[in-house]
Amino acid sequence: MTVVKVIEILAQSEKSWEDAAQTAVTAASKSVRNIKSLYIDGMQAMVEDNKIVEFRVNAKISFVVE
Repeated sequence: MTVVKVIEILAQSEKSWEDAAQTAVTAASKSVRNIKSLYIDGMQAMVEDNKIVEFRVNAKISFVVE
Protein backbone atom coordinates (compact mmCIF):
# COMPACT_ATOMS: atom_id res chain seq x y z
CA MET A 1 0.00 0.00 0.00
CA THR A 2 1.23 3.49 -0.86
CA VAL A 3 0.72 6.39 1.53
CA VAL A 4 0.59 9.88 0.05
CA LYS A 5 0.78 13.04 2.13
CA VAL A 6 -0.21 16.56 1.05
CA ILE A 7 1.35 19.75 2.35
CA GLU A 8 0.34 23.31 1.59
CA ILE A 9 2.90 25.97 0.66
CA LEU A 10 2.52 29.64 -0.17
CA ALA A 11 5.11 30.85 -2.66
CA GLN A 12 5.81 34.02 -4.61
CA SER A 13 7.81 35.25 -7.59
CA GLU A 14 8.43 38.49 -9.42
CA LYS A 15 8.45 36.63 -12.78
CA SER A 16 5.29 34.51 -13.16
CA TRP A 17 2.84 32.12 -11.55
CA GLU A 18 4.81 29.25 -13.08
CA ASP A 19 7.97 30.49 -11.39
CA ALA A 20 6.10 30.83 -8.09
CA ALA A 21 4.94 27.21 -8.46
CA GLN A 22 8.52 26.08 -9.12
CA THR A 23 9.62 28.06 -6.05
CA ALA A 24 7.10 26.07 -3.98
CA VAL A 25 8.43 22.74 -5.28
CA THR A 26 12.04 23.82 -4.74
CA ALA A 27 11.31 24.91 -1.17
CA ALA A 28 9.44 21.70 -0.36
CA SER A 29 12.17 19.52 -1.84
CA LYS A 30 14.62 20.79 0.78
CA SER A 31 12.82 18.77 3.45
CA VAL A 32 10.55 16.36 1.52
CA ARG A 33 11.44 13.51 -0.85
CA ASN A 34 9.35 11.71 -3.45
CA ILE A 35 7.30 14.72 -4.58
CA LYS A 36 4.77 13.44 -7.11
CA SER A 37 2.39 16.29 -7.89
CA LEU A 38 1.54 19.94 -7.43
CA TYR A 39 -1.98 21.35 -7.27
CA ILE A 40 -2.44 25.11 -7.44
CA ASP A 41 -5.29 25.94 -5.07
CA GLY A 42 -5.23 29.68 -5.70
CA MET A 43 -3.35 32.48 -7.41
CA GLN A 44 -2.94 36.12 -6.51
CA ALA A 45 -1.02 39.06 -7.96
CA MET A 46 0.19 42.21 -6.27
CA VAL A 47 -0.17 45.37 -8.36
CA GLU A 48 1.71 48.67 -8.13
CA ASP A 49 1.29 51.56 -10.59
CA ASN A 50 -1.01 49.41 -12.76
CA LYS A 51 1.65 46.71 -13.18
CA ILE A 52 1.90 43.25 -11.66
CA VAL A 53 4.92 43.26 -9.38
CA GLU A 54 4.51 39.90 -7.64
CA PHE A 55 2.82 36.59 -8.42
CA ARG A 56 1.65 34.36 -5.57
CA VAL A 57 0.39 30.78 -5.49
CA ASN A 58 -1.17 28.60 -2.85
CA ALA A 59 0.24 25.18 -3.76
CA LYS A 60 -0.64 21.74 -2.47
CA ILE A 61 2.27 19.35 -2.91
CA SER A 62 1.76 15.58 -2.79
CA PHE A 63 4.53 13.13 -1.94
CA VAL A 64 4.87 9.44 -1.16
CA VAL A 65 5.66 8.59 2.44
CA GLU A 66 8.34 5.90 2.79
